[in-house]
Amino acid sequence: MAAAYPTRIVCMTEESTEALYALGEEHRIVGISGYTVRPPRARRDKPRISAFTSAKIERILELEPELAIGFSDMQADIAQALIRRGVEVWISNHRSVDQILGYLLRLGALVGAAERATAYVERLQAHLDAVARAAAALPRRPRIYFEEWDEPPISAIRWVSELMAIAGGDDIFPQRAAASLGRDRIVADPLEIVRAAPDIIIGSWCGKKFRPEHVAARPGWDRVPAVRDGELHEIKSSLILQPGPAALSDGLDALHAIVARWAAAR
Repeated sequence: MAAAYPTRIVCMTEESTEALYALGEEHRIVGISGYTVRPPRARRDKPRISAFTSAKIERILELEPELAIGFSDMQADIAQALIRRGVEVWISNHRSVDQILGYLLRLGALVGAAERATAYVERLQAHLDAVARAAAALPRRPRIYFEEWDEPPISAIRWVSELMAIAGGDDIFPQRAAASLGRDRIVADPLEIVRAAPDIIIGSWCGKKFRPEHVAARPGWDRVPAVRDGELHEIKSSLILQPGPAALSDGLDALHAIVARWAAAR
């Protein structure tokens, strides 16, 4: 009798790997993204078979996966190549906090762990609610510019913008956050950021180190309150720029800690 749920899964982005480990279903994973850092043991236990927009198709096929899990239209070419070779593929496109929670429920159902996934989502929701309550008690809300990339400047994606609000701050570019693609969140005129006068600048440069001194040295940026007050901070991209458990836990905590320190210093 065939197994009811996939027993050999390739995870082409980090959030599915982290979630399956959290649900106790890591034994199903046979390959992971090379960008995976959570949990650390996944890099020791599982072969790396993909980047984000590229993958080792033949290596994936050698692993005989019953399911490949990916994220967004950015992986459409990989998905097509695998589908043409007979691999079942699930490409999710979750981009908000609520959609991340829904993604975790669907992933749990896919592997026969629906009850555990529900409990996991309830814990994450409770954490979101607790941070929101703490944020509501702060005396002021800072205006925040979150920079996902520096050249050209790219502002926060939707779930990051929503997490900033939960953490107690306000995204200076909430209208841009609705755009799913980075190219649609480019700030073509950096002086637009200066005019928005953010109290806090947070950099998360998608895999490379944030350089606050480079940001502070941008022409005209000495007038920005965040630069004037030394409120330039980094949150590692692995904590905040993957739409999964890390963003809703450690990523949110890092955001709230920055906001709370700023509020306490005013």
